[in-house]
Amino acid sequence: MPSDSLLELRDAMRRFAAEREWERFHTPKNLAMALSGEAGELIEHFQWLTPEQSASLPGAARDEVALELADVLLYLVRLADVLDIDLAAAARRKIEINDRRYPVERARGRADKYDRL
Repeated sequence: MPSDSLLELRDAMRRFAAEREWERFHTPKNLAMALSGEAGELIEHFQWLTPEQSASLPGAARDEVALELADVLLYLVRLADVLDIDLAAAARRKIEINDRRYPVERARGRADKYDRL
């Protein structure tokens, strides 16, 4: 997602919260907890599915998962905004860190943590 899309979402979430006077509730702690709750709701859709089933969700389930993903993303964007973190820049930085931690020649085809490669 281009960073301007994240900025658009950030601005939309700012407006949404401001219009409802919810800024006082949007503390980092509360937003992190809400994010965790939404991630749990996302996980519920995959609980007990086989890998094959999880990769080919039927239409209605896929639509529900899309909305849960949106909830996770929106809380994440809002939390980053409240903490004044450039989420796109942080993600790019993390990719660079992971590139060093998981060199292709040692990590290809393996799911081991970087300290066990």
